[in-house]
Amino acid sequence: MSEVTSKESEIRSNVFEVGGHQWSILVYPKRCEVPTHLSLFLCVANCDKLLPGWNHFAQFTISMVNKDPKKSKHSDTLHKFGKKEHDWGWKKCMELPKLHDGFIDEYGSLTIMAQVQVIRDRVDRPFPCLDVHYRRELVRVYLKEVEPIFLSFMKEKRSKLMEDKTRWESLCAFWLGMDQKSRREMSREKMDVILKLVVKHFYIKKEVTSSLVMDFLFHGLNSLVWSSTTQEKILHTITRQMGKLLKDDLDSSILNALEEEPKKERETDVKNLSDPIVSVDKDMFVLVDDAMLLREKAVLEPLPDESGPQIRTEVGKDGEREDEKRLTEFARRTLEVFILDHILCNKVEGAYKEAIALKMQEELIREEEEENLNKRRVKSTK
Repeated sequence: MSEVTSKESEIRSNVFEVGGHQWSILVYPKRCEVPTHLSLFLCVANCDKLLPGWNHFAQFTISMVNKDPKKSKHSDTLHKFGKKEHDWGWKKCMELPKLHDGFIDEYGSLTIMAQVQVIRDRVDRPFPCLDVHYRRELVRVYLKEVEPIFLSFMKEKRSKLMEDKTRWESLCAFWLGMDQKSRREMSREKMDVILKLVVKHFYIKKEVTSSLVMDFLFHGLNSLVWSSTTQEKILHTITRQMGKLLKDDLDSSILNALEEEPKKERETDVKNLSDPIVSVDKDMFVLVDDAMLLREKAVLEPLPDESGPQIRTEVGKDGEREDEKRLTEFARRTLEVFILDHILCNKVEGAYKEAIALKMQEELIREEEEENLNKRRVKSTK
């Protein structure tokens, strides 16, 4: 850094490969429209050779290392890289005078580290975005932002299931009037249908927390699978399908991490979860009990943040593990509420509205027939 004097100077790192693509770090010590700040970007290498239409999402963290690790500066973002937007970062990463506060070492060097994870673009179900270590780093930073995403959704849906007493009394009467076979059919939905809707709702492009949300929804889905009857067989199937689905889009380290995750840890986590209201049967989500009883349970059962104060006694890796278990539980409960809401408000209420419309149509036909009959009677008396 001591040798950089020109206003136009730029420093570019060696090219490195992540997720099957080549990248580099670009630093402008005294340029990029803000001469008082150091500017820092992640770039796609050899961008001039990219084909038209090339684009990929990447979650990345760029760190400026301080001699005191607690003072190191970390910046995170999610961006869709393409031929036009081939670099992304921060024009005002740090004021130049602050670099001398422990960032430039005794040799006059500034150390910059980058962690990059390529994210799938074609998303049709929750998927593992991050390797274990990167996920835990992001959880430390964004825990208080990810938790409210799940909690606000559950509160919103629970409020929807509580409001309009007359509506739910009508739906309950309609439900009780259905035969058992129809109820069973109504209490099921294909996983693909639900999961596409889940991704559409929660995967917000360019939102830095989206990768964490998807990652924990994926693990929440796995915990639902493990709590089902044929746990091991289904989980193996889903893991294999995920591997085939993601093999061309994700860094292999993510899939390797999934394979290496201890089976006993997964089983222990599931044992500590609350009783599920949804199970998995092959490629279907199935309500475990009567739909209206489960609605009452969803309304009355306390949300995770309402079950009592969360006292953190563990520190370090144990504490991080507890945070991950907590977010996995939030994600699983979120999926269950999503599925229950979909079945009640789309399938059951949809069938109820169709039945009402059919009944009204039959009533109109009956009234029209009676009117025609009365007209014929009047003519016959004349």
